[in-house]
Amino acid sequence: MPIYSKNYAGRPTALTLCRNLTKGSKTKLYLKREDLLHGGAHKTNQVLGQILLAKRMGKTRIIAETGAGQHGVATALACAMLGMPCVVYMGAKDVERQSPNVFRMRLMGAEVIPVQKGSCSLKDACCEAMRDWAANYDTTHYLIGTAAGPHPFPTMVREFQKMIGEEIKRQILAKEDRLPDAVIAAVGGGSNAIGMFADFIEEQSVKLIGVEPAGKGIETGEHGAPLKHGTTGSISV
Repeated sequence: MPIYSKNYAGRPTALTLCRNLTKGSKTKLYLKREDLLHGGAHKTNQVLGQILLAKRMGKTRIIAETGAGQHGVATALACAMLGMPCVVYMGAKDVERQSPNVFRMRLMGAEVIPVQKGSCSLKDACCEAMRDWAANYDTTHYLIGTAAGPHPFPTMVREFQKMIGEEIKRQILAKEDRLPDAVIAAVGGGSNAIGMFADFIEEQSVKLIGVEPAGKGIETGEHGAPLKHGTTGSISV
């Protein structure tokens, strides 16, 4: 895994001081540049880990779900490099909206299956991927991109993403000779956030701040903040 992370994905990624954003203040703001990783996002970290694990378990096929397409692209890239067949389920509406990422997935040899059921979005793609996995679990590994789902998936995602926080800690100590006051992460599926937070959870002096999208406003119900304002749901398989 460390060899692939370094020579294929391009780790470690830079920690960049944002001088212009904080000009005139006493704040120092650093960006952890996961956008510089091969594939364009942090997703590459854990797909490499899970595919290597799947090969170790004797699985011969990888399936995944994707919404905006970034997880699907990372999965397709890693499968192409590691020689694994790849099927990506994607809501039909997302296929239309995210055609550049669909092109990239297919360019890497992945089969992209548009899901026409329900709202034709990510949750329906998840359901279809679950059905596929339930029918083909002997040969197939379901590469979940979020820090959610049945154990051990959230744990795997954390373990394969925590290199982000480990690098941040080493880099900030080298630059500032101290830990940061706060670590801030966007929270969507949670893999980026848990990757950044994991190595700082035991550090009492460091605030961990997750930022969820408010969408059209929390009061409208049309938001992306399930951890703060969501309700318990279920996935039908």
